Amino acid sequence: MNSQVLIDSIVRQTTVLIAQLATAGGVRAPLAHMANQVFLELTRALHEQGVSRKVSADMFGMAFRAYLRKIQRLTESSTYRGHSLWEAVLSYIGERPVVSRHELLERFARDEPLLVRGVLHDLTESGLVFCSGSGPTAVYRAVSPDELEALRSTRAGSGLDELLWAVIYREGPIAREALLERTGGNPIELDATLARLQDAARIQKLASGAFAASEFVVPVDAEVGWEAAVFDHYHALVKTICARLSRDPEAAVPASAIGGSTYTFEVWPGHPHYEEAIGILERYRKAQSELRERVERHNAQAPMPARFLKVVAYAGQSALAQEGQQEGQQDDHA
Repeated sequence: MNSQVLIDSIVRQTTVLIAQLATAGGVRAPLAHMANQVFLELTRALHEQGVSRKVSADMFGMAFRAYLRKIQRLTESSTYRGHSLWEAVLSYIGERPVVSRHELLERFARDEPLLVRGVLHDLTESGLVFCSGSGPTAVYRAVSPDELEALRSTRAGSGLDELLWAVIYREGPIAREALLERTGGNPIELDATLARLQDAARIQKLASGAFAASEFVVPVDAEVGWEAAVFDHYHALVKTICARLSRDPEAAVPASAIGGSTYTFEVWPGHPHYEEAIGILERYRKAQSELRERVERHNAQAPMPARFLKVVAYAGQSALAQEGQQEGQQDDHA
């Protein structure tokens, strides 16, 4: 029961975060794929935890065959077996001068119309397909090679480079196929981004073909890359909680080295501890930046052992305006 309440509470908070991200900066990011993505990511994560597909189907309250059919339907196009719907639609448009939405919906009649329209919207937003008109009368054409080259140059300042860099650093070595899946299945944009990151020496392509990064830094005052900073912070938070939940009592790392703490201070201008409270994050950043520099200087001169610890520390701070009197300081440990 406690686990269910916790899961429901985390889902609610996560949906609040997604809604904020989807409307940040006045944009309206498409969310049509969200339910399917959550289902696929959950099934994949459960499998990685050692949960069998039959048990996983039961956890979703689904019959086993219906569970398998849903996974298959969401991971490949029903019209073109063995290919993602994104690839199939892009290929079909690229083979013709122009294609109407009505023709596309007829061609991909075995796929859900909502999914087809979502793919068309994504292809248009990513700049790989041009759209004229709206609704059922809309027509589409694939961009030319020259137009694609212009697209690649304009994407360099969009923040995608930093976001992919963060993913590779935190989850690498990671194969191109996995990155393609993480970035929505856009191979042209992915390859262009990987090329820019390699040229800038931010990432390396290993002999295995996978990509890795030895460092990741987004300056506090950077004009682009806030998406990468959000991902990096959230990734660290999730990894920390998972490490605490699955901690091995026999591990050499002490329990005090894994976890988190949340503190709340109620202060106001003129309060004797106002500056101290609102300056927590700034002091933390300064101290950890200095520590990182010392660690990197030592590591540059000392050989790295075969086994080592990657200590990931994160901190966040918010200051929310409140009204009325409440109790003072709270201390909750995760």
